[in-house]
Amino acid sequence: MPDTAALQSLTTAIDHLAPTFTTLSDRIWEFAELKFQEVQSSDLLIDTLKQNGFSVRQDIAGMKTAFIGEYGKGKPVIAFLGEYDALAGMSQKDGVAKQEELASGASGHGCGHNLLGSGSMLAAISLAKHLEANGLPGTVRYYGCPGEEGGSGKTFMVRAGAFADVDAALTWHPAPFNGVRSTNNLAVLEYYYQFKGVAAHAANAAHLGRSALDAVELMNIGVNFLREHMPQDCRVHYAITDAGGRAANVVQAKAEVLYLVRAPEMSEALALAERIDKVARGAAMMTETEVEIVFDTAATNLLPNLTLENAIHDNLVSIGPVPFDQKDIDFAARIQATFSGEAIRSSIRLYQIKKDVFSNEKIDGSTPLHLGLRDFEGQSHFRAGSTDVGDVSRVTPTAQCWAPAWAIGTNPHTWQVVAQGRSPAAHKAMIHAAKAMAATGLDLATSPQLLANAKAEWLEKISDQPYICPIPESVMPDTVVYA
Repeated sequence: MPDTAALQSLTTAIDHLAPTFTTLSDRIWEFAELKFQEVQSSDLLIDTLKQNGFSVRQDIAGMKTAFIGEYGKGKPVIAFLGEYDALAGMSQKDGVAKQEELASGASGHGCGHNLLGSGSMLAAISLAKHLEANGLPGTVRYYGCPGEEGGSGKTFMVRAGAFADVDAALTWHPAPFNGVRSTNNLAVLEYYYQFKGVAAHAANAAHLGRSALDAVELMNIGVNFLREHMPQDCRVHYAITDAGGRAANVVQAKAEVLYLVRAPEMSEALALAERIDKVARGAAMMTETEVEIVFDTAATNLLPNLTLENAIHDNLVSIGPVPFDQKDIDFAARIQATFSGEAIRSSIRLYQIKKDVFSNEKIDGSTPLHLGLRDFEGQSHFRAGSTDVGDVSRVTPTAQCWAPAWAIGTNPHTWQVVAQGRSPAAHKAMIHAAKAMAATGLDLATSPQLLANAKAEWLEKISDQPYICPIPESVMPDTVVYA
């Protein structure tokens, strides 16, 4: 970790810049733009980089809202990953502890990416200025990564070689807890199954029709039977995206279903997807319809780097707890009152919370905000979600941390996340994460041995799991179908 004077200088600089970035985060919360449509959000982030002396490259990997900001020169090249996309149908007023739409049917930041993107940029700018002021070599980059929610923006960026010369990448995510995020999560593939049949009058001439909707339903039933015969760590989800119309007296000539296929390794996800393809073709055969299988997008499972994760943890210990006050705790208590006891216990299990570093006590959720630091056990644990950070981790050593922007019990992709997205507690958590990331970036810039150890660990792991980009070259971001 940085020496005491360097850490103090860096964190003081972050506190000085913090008001600009809490405002930035709040503006992005207001924009709430969906994947690959984050025009206002990306413009605002780009302007902020330029105002702080960064050069900026735009339209990365064919994505209009993807960009890279750079400051400094020489090695190491340290990347900070930012996200800023929202979720459809997640509109919610902020600062209230009840579900209340801000605008009917609108989108909202249900995963806290307004905080994520702003906090990563605060870390990047602060580190860049510190390196320059102290005559230290190193190139700091901020990667503006669109479409994490179902778009796999980072995967497209990796495929385009945007991370080819990066020595290490750092990021964070809002959460109910403070600590290092070390997970073995799931690879994911997304496919649309588009069935084409023959329309007919459902009463007079049903025998002439071939129902695409029947095919979708039979496929879903077949996949449900398949669940018993797939590895237990795999996940399969579906949504009917086109039921063929609202008229019940017409045999539906078209229908579509979206499938997400998840597995601990991409090779397992691809094998499971092949079996699902067979079910789809069988459903088409049974109904005498046709099926087109359309690849949408994909993301690879994470490759944790314990060397970097230990470095982040050490910095979190040095920085201390997030400086929450009673008002923060009171608001978190009102949010937590909307959860069941089971949800709170599930949240603690999900994040593998054993004990707190500062208090050395077991965390039971009785305090609505996490006031301490999760103990880091020096190993990764399984988590069933997916992220395109996984593809970055396959081409450079990558690490993440959590910061407690949400009340204990909060699950991502819920109205409670949006309601907390502009709270003072969320701002404090974002600033805290920026300090941990910037300090770890400084470690990488000043400790060649740390970087060498991180790369050695990464090389050893990647040799057993060589990376192949899961998105075919023929698939471009503008073909990703749904927001």
